[in-house]
Parts: sequence; structure tokens; C-alpha cells
Amino acid sequence: MNDLFITGGTVVSDGKQQTLDILIKNGRIEKIAPSLSAPGNAEIIEAEGKWILPGLIDDQVHFREPGLTHKATIATESRAAVAGGVTTFFEMPNVSPPTLDMDRLEEKREIGARDSAANYAFFLGASNENLEAVKSADPTRIAGIKIFMGSSTGNMLVDEEAVLENIFRHAPTTIATHCEDTPTILENERIAKEKYGGDAPFWEHPNIRSREACLKSSTLATELAKRENARLHVLHISTEEELNLFTPGDLKITAEACVHHLWFEESSYATHGSRIKCNPAIKKESDRRAIREAVKDGRISVLATDHAPHTLEEKREPYFRAPSGLPLVQHTLLLMLEMVKQGCFPLETVVERACHAPARIFDVVERGHVREGYWADLVIVDPLSRTVVRDTELFSKCGWSPFDNERFSHRINQTIVSGKTAYLNGKIRQDCRGKAVEFAPDRR
Repeated sequence: MNDLFITGGTVVSDGKQQTLDILIKNGRIEKIAPSLSAPGNAEIIEAEGKWILPGLIDDQVHFREPGLTHKATIATESRAAVAGGVTTFFEMPNVSPPTLDMDRLEEKREIGARDSAANYAFFLGASNENLEAVKSADPTRIAGIKIFMGSSTGNMLVDEEAVLENIFRHAPTTIATHCEDTPTILENERIAKEKYGGDAPFWEHPNIRSREACLKSSTLATELAKRENARLHVLHISTEEELNLFTPGDLKITAEACVHHLWFEESSYATHGSRIKCNPAIKKESDRRAIREAVKDGRISVLATDHAPHTLEEKREPYFRAPSGLPLVQHTLLLMLEMVKQGCFPLETVVERACHAPARIFDVVERGHVREGYWADLVIVDPLSRTVVRDTELFSKCGWSPFDNERFSHRINQTIVSGKTAYLNGKIRQDCRGKAVEFAPDRR
């Protein structure tokens, strides 16, 4: 592995912006200082005028492998990730067959070792039947325990109260929840079918996957976590009311927001239709505004994507047959930086929510910061260049983006994964492979 020497860039990490040089040896950051001498054998990266950020840790992606590889694979989506500045991903268990025991999870780790351009980890899924697998899971080898407390893509709904209580009581790691109340949604679907004659317009989605469904389920999750003293991370918050469940600085009960809930709002259905159909639904402009404010004040701890690709053919189906989910991982950092430019929150907040906090909440070892001794997961951004999104230039297998023709105010020049360049000026280094994420052993 060649040494890398990055010189003259503005390092953004741990709440500071500093012009520093970085020496990388054997995949790790060996030295950071204002003025270093480059070793004779090092590859020199001139970064003057650029930002150097920790690589993003995306705590929620769906890469569809195994079993759903007509939509995506770990190989294709990890390449989209590094093109977007995401150096580490945590992948969800609703594949086919679902990841409900450690044997299935180890199979996915083998695929990651073989194919992933980014660092990788996988959630173990919970079901109504696999409590013993959850209790015996190795906390050093899994991202966390994922509970679908509402039905979504796949069939992993956990709706038995006694099972939920036992999972919250015995989970050996952080529990991550998808919170929507299924009975509420089913009743809303029934009403919509009566109203629209068997189908519905896509702008009806936030009424069907309603705010009441989200709040009821998120409230239950936080109550269970408090009662059982569990570590809980509530994924993809989509309503203003749910934000009252979280407190800045709380390390036991935390919340995530996804970039599409920060970017789109209900009027976007008129132009994007099924392309922004997702669970939970994109809701009102007032919800978007409130979630942005919660990112700023710390009630939202983590920024992520919920990257969930489907084929265009699938998305072109009528409302009740069109699947929920959209591809986001290649443009997540650009979206966050655009919101920085708009004054939604500072650049340092993006780094805290998308890099530092996921590492802290999920007990990731030596990633998520630009620090000496840490793995060199870095993204170099040009704040003065522009990016125009083209569907023809995507790395995701599905081949489409809700941002086609969108113009962003920044450009990702280079992404370094575990000390090796994975992406440079629009090109993927095909030989780059990420590493399995290490987690601290005591995670309860």
C-alpha cells in the first residue's frame, strides 16, 4: 500500500476547520500537522482550496443482495457510495432470504469482502420468531439489531408486544427501528381505495403513511427503550411531532433524519411522483423545516440516506403497486452541502451528524474522524466547482436518480477508503476494496 500525502487542504473534523497536511501510511492517518514534509515514496495530493472531510458513515442503506440483485448489488451500490463521499455503510436485513441469523449475516460479510468498494457492516434483523438469534448475536460483528415496527419493503414486521419487549430487554447492541403503525396505515389505505376507486395519486402517500402512524410507533419505541434501558436509534424521522421524543446530547435514545426528508416536501409529488415514494412518506414543508432545525440543535443526531433502489419499471407501476424507496447514496453529501450553502446548518454540523455521531452511536472503532491513528477514510471536496446530475453518470444499478439535471454547488474530487483511493475525478478505482467495520465489544 503506497503512502499518501495530502497537503494544503482545509480539514473539517471535531468541530474545527484547519489548514493541515495529512500523512497516510498502511491505511491509517500517521500524522496531521500544519506543515509536514512529504516522504519520498508518497503519492502527493494537492488539496489547496479544497475541504477534507471524514468519509461519511451511512447508517441505513438497502443494497439488495442477496436475492434482489435485479435492483442493486453490494458491488454497484458501494461504488455509488464512494462516488458520493460515503466510505462506510451499514446495510439492512430485508433481503431474500432476510438476514435473521448470524450465518446469513456472515454470508453478506463475505460478499462485502469480495465486492465492496466501501467499508461495510450489516444489521441483524429481528422478527417475531428469532429472539434467540438476536440474544446470541456477536456484537463485534453486526451494526445493530433492526426492527421493522411497521411493514415496509419486505416482510419483517415485528408486531407482537411480548417479542418487542424481549428484544428491547436483551439486544446486545443498539436497536434501530423503522417506526410506522401498520393498523393505522391499513385503515388509511382502505379509505384511499374507496375514495379513488382502487388506486390513488402519489400525493396521497403522506396521508396513507400518515404522521399519526409515525408518531404512534416512535412513541412506543422510545417508551420501550426507557422501560428496558435499551439503546435505541429511531430511523428516518419524518414529522415535526416526533422530534419532541428526543433530547440533544442523549446517548441512549437517538434519532436519524434522511436527506430526502430534508430536501423534498409534499408539493414535490406533483413533479416527482413515484420517484419520491418512500416509507415513511415525505410530508409537509413545515415538517421539513422542523427537521432541518432539529439537525441544527441536536435532536436529530445522525444524517443518512435510506438508499433503497428499485428499477424504473417497478417505480412506473400505479400507486399501490409501485415500491417505496429511492437511490440517494451518490448524492447525499452534495445535498447536505447544498443545505449548508442555504444556511440550514453549518458545515461542522454535517460532519458531526454524518461522520462523528454514527461512529459514536454504533461504537465504530477508529473511523468517523480525521485523527492520528484512525483509518484514513476521507473525502476531498471542491467548494468552488459544480456538479450536474445525469442519469447516464450514475453508479447505482437502477440507473436513475430523483435529482436528474439537478445542479449542486460543490464537487467531490476524491474519496479515500481505508487509506486507498476509491474514487477520483469521476472514476472508480476498480481494485479498491473496503474493510469490515470493527465494533467495540461492550455495546449494551
